[in-house]
Amino acid sequence: MTADPAPAATQWGITLPILSRWFTFRMWAGHDRVHRPARNASPYCSRTESVRRRPHPPKTDRWTARHQDWQYRMKHDEGDSTGDDRPRSATADGLTVSPALDVVVDAAQVPDERSPIDQRTLWICFLAILLGVASAILALLLMWLIALVTNFAFFGDASIERRAPADAVARLGLWVVPIPVIGGLVVGLMARYGSRAIRGHGIPEAMEQVLTNRSRIPARLTVLKPLSSAIAIGTGGPFGAEGPIIATGGAVGSLVGQFTACSPAERKTLLGAGAAAGMAATFGSPVAAVLLAVELLLFEYRPRSIIPVALAATVATGMRIAFEGSKPAFGMPDVGPAPLSALAFYVILGALMGLVAAGVTRAVYAVEDRFEHLPVHWMWWPALGAVAVGVIGYFAPDTLGVGYYNITAILSNHLPITAVAFLCVMKFLSWLIALGSGTSGGTLAPLFTIGGGVGVLLGGATVALLPHAGVDVRIAGLVGMAALFAGASRAMLASAIFAFETTLQPAAILPLLGGCAAAYLVSWLAMRNTIMTEKIARRGVQAPNEYATDPLDHVLVRDVASHPVTVLRTTQTIGEVREWIASGSKGSSHQGFPILDKSDTLVGVLTRRDLLSTEAEGASVASLITQLPRFVYDDCTVRQAADHMVNHDIGRLPVVNREGKPRVIGMMTRSDVLSSYRMRIAEYEPEAPSRNLPFLRRREQTRSQDAGEPRQEREDASNKPG
Repeated sequence: MTADPAPAATQWGITLPILSRWFTFRMWAGHDRVHRPARNASPYCSRTESVRRRPHPPKTDRWTARHQDWQYRMKHDEGDSTGDDRPRSATADGLTVSPALDVVVDAAQVPDERSPIDQRTLWICFLAILLGVASAILALLLMWLIALVTNFAFFGDASIERRAPADAVARLGLWVVPIPVIGGLVVGLMARYGSRAIRGHGIPEAMEQVLTNRSRIPARLTVLKPLSSAIAIGTGGPFGAEGPIIATGGAVGSLVGQFTACSPAERKTLLGAGAAAGMAATFGSPVAAVLLAVELLLFEYRPRSIIPVALAATVATGMRIAFEGSKPAFGMPDVGPAPLSALAFYVILGALMGLVAAGVTRAVYAVEDRFEHLPVHWMWWPALGAVAVGVIGYFAPDTLGVGYYNITAILSNHLPITAVAFLCVMKFLSWLIALGSGTSGGTLAPLFTIGGGVGVLLGGATVALLPHAGVDVRIAGLVGMAALFAGASRAMLASAIFAFETTLQPAAILPLLGGCAAAYLVSWLAMRNTIMTEKIARRGVQAPNEYATDPLDHVLVRDVASHPVTVLRTTQTIGEVREWIASGSKGSSHQGFPILDKSDTLVGVLTRRDLLSTEAEGASVASLITQLPRFVYDDCTVRQAADHMVNHDIGRLPVVNREGKPRVIGMMTRSDVLSSYRMRIAEYEPEAPSRNLPFLRRREQTRSQDAGEPRQEREDASNKPG
């Protein structure tokens, strides 16, 4: 007789969904293994999943017995309805320090040090990979949309073939002027009735959301930003598509973080992953995209953020290679290694481009300020700026549209010097007025065009004056292109690597690094804010300028805590303590006091207010204790102590030694936390030389001896005959 398969199928039909949900929760629930509460944990085990059962402590352990009694009285006799009396460990690895301290540790709730990588990171990496695929598709769709608008506006047909607006200028004549104006009108209407955040090139707006809005970008920007940018660029706007693609990818990442259970830090990582994927999909530059996200959006370099961003950029670049091939975005003839004399010129060129970047940044915001004073609504500003775009485009057709082919021509040295100079001036004027009017578009491609042109001009002049210096005009254009963006945005590493990845010229890496570093230095000396941060700085948002580790993570509590500590005993009465405080004796001026019993066991912490506000002078000090003590171990970091104070809204913590018999060895206060920053301040103060060269040492000794002799003795010695 054969068994009926129906019950088995029914059983698996019920079991598989349950197993699937269990596995999903285990993998993506968002907690470390060591931090997830364990079921049926022993009262003497750490309150984590990675617990190990251990025997009960001996009955003679007075510390454990006393605090067990204290915990049960607090939780059961005084109305704590949680019913959860399992101890919790304060160690970094989630294991109990000793069974005798389990109950005290449960009350202390010292924040655990989180692992740099956990199961939650796997979930974010999975989302980042999906973002890489989505951003690559969005980048391709946006390029198709720009091509569609361009063909419809300038050629009158519905096609996604990529054609330059310059090819239609000869046929359209003066009719080319109204086309950008119409696009500006549409963008202004979308900004007025859709979202004002679509104005600009997108990166400053994304930075502002990261810094002020917990990385929450409105969902409507996911549609409005690419659509407005496609209209502005497709109708002749002198912008690049990379800025809108980066902003759109970041908006999609933020949207994913809003639809899933994510922390603000994870949402910021998803935003950066989407932005990096958009840039990588546009130019095929994954490393530069990751560095740009770190330098302009993440403001950190942590494993849990850099890994998802790198995975998203990798997937997006792979998608680009599948769609468009592996050829570089800006192809140019191969160049050779630069000699030392040429390398010196490229560094000087980078410094000059830093000055140009400062001038360009000031000019952009000066034009914005002029538009602010116009007696018309800001909705009309993009149309007014588009008039200049159309007029300049009539005389210089190559300034219209994205113009990536201009960058390729400049780097390949296919244009005469006069044509390069004319193109740079016209492109700068058109982009300056259009961006200052508040329309939607990117800055990277225009800056690359202008910087490459200036580099070629300076390189050509150097070749004419110093023909034996070994300067290559093509490398000069490449260095000028990258250095201008490095100085304007202060994304030094991203600029250098981007120029390499988009040209695939390994011999240019050294000139690029030197030139971008020089531009970065001069930019810091010449201006306070960048072209990316000036806009949000005017709104009162300060972007981070440097990425340093937290000093509190490197200082231990034992090194800064106040000791010896002044303690009170449970046997003391409130009246006795008040008399002692009024006497002004040593230690009586403190604001908080740990309370110990006869066996030196910590039972609580009382403040001066607690001791002076009650009227029961005859009662014991122990009667004022209403909660279990919170403390830190002496080998905890000051960051853990500071987090502990913030979590429980307290200003001081007793310090307990971890090794040997537990006892209170100090107090950690807010002023002690602030004192940890003295090490950081001292790192920037110059110190006297700790070592000298031998001949300098003899000279210093001679000077000190001469300075130490009395003046009269030196005069007498000089007057002696012979």
